[in-house]
Amino acid sequence: MNKFIKLKDISEGKALNIIQKPILTEKSTNLNQFNQYTFKVNLKSNSLEIKSAIEKIFKVKVSKINTSIVRGKPKTFKGTFGYKKNYKKAIVTLKEGQTIDTSLEIK
Repeated sequence: MNKFIKLKDISEGKALNIIQKPILTEKSTNLNQFNQYTFKVNLKSNSLEIKSAIEKIFKVKVSKINTSIVRGKPKTFKGTFGYKKNYKKAIVTLKEGQTIDTSLEIK
């Protein structure tokens, strides 16, 4: 069995559908010094799709992807109880010398 999986080239439209927006919190900003960037991604996407989407949109080389599903918090609005939506978070580690300008908005 082949250990190396070839990344499938995806269209730019699908790449923009996978990567929804960067997460700009204090914790994610501190990760930038370690060449790691945090993004909110499509809940059904996997690490290989996220990697090829990041490389397609930002034209950088990705070395590692960590994903986690963030569960929605309970909220009360006008007396009715509900939950926020679940979302998937991807922490992307870039190769040395690569950077992403997260201040740019993804369209």
